[in-house]
Amino acid sequence: MSPSINTRADFAAIARWVKADANVLDLGCGDGSLLKYLKETRNAHGYGIEIADANIIACVEKGVNVIQMNLEAGLSGFEPQSFDLVILSQTLQAMHNIELVVKEILRVGRQGIVTIPNFGYWRRRIQIIRGRMPVSKDLPYQWYDTPNIHLCTFTDFETFCRDHGVRILERHVMCGESAVSVLPNLFGSLAVYRFEKM
Repeated sequence: MSPSINTRADFAAIARWVKADANVLDLGCGDGSLLKYLKETRNAHGYGIEIADANIIACVEKGVNVIQMNLEAGLSGFEPQSFDLVILSQTLQAMHNIELVVKEILRVGRQGIVTIPNFGYWRRRIQIIRGRMPVSKDLPYQWYDTPNIHLCTFTDFETFCRDHGVRILERHVMCGESAVSVLPNLFGSLAVYRFEKM
């Protein structure tokens, strides 16, 4: 891995599930860091989808293939099952129509991977008990400027999957860079899920 890549803790967890030479689509790819990481660690190839101009420029500077489009409009430009994996990392909670986004992930990809923050994490619960909306390193926004419009816990997401015909294949729960196995919905701040259509 290049030392110039700014990696997040969930990148390594995602990469574990990406087969060598996989064809991936990264939705809401930001500055392209994840795609660059997957290229260098798994020889993955594919595209990023991003809407922000500054992030498009950053992707191009990193040599990442990027398409500028709004995820909320769907992925009609892509054929069914055209990617091995479709990834949505720390973006699902900012989508208006989560049902459409997950449906499109599983239409254009054989499997999906999402990373979600856990609003049931114990430190966030304490902030709410103290009368404040949660603010942390991985959720740095105040209540009035947050892009997060659908706040959920791991249990909420897993119930959503069950109710919408989505089979969860694997889950990796983290707090910082450490894996969490005991009471994950309480002690985990972030989880990565790999899933497919039932």
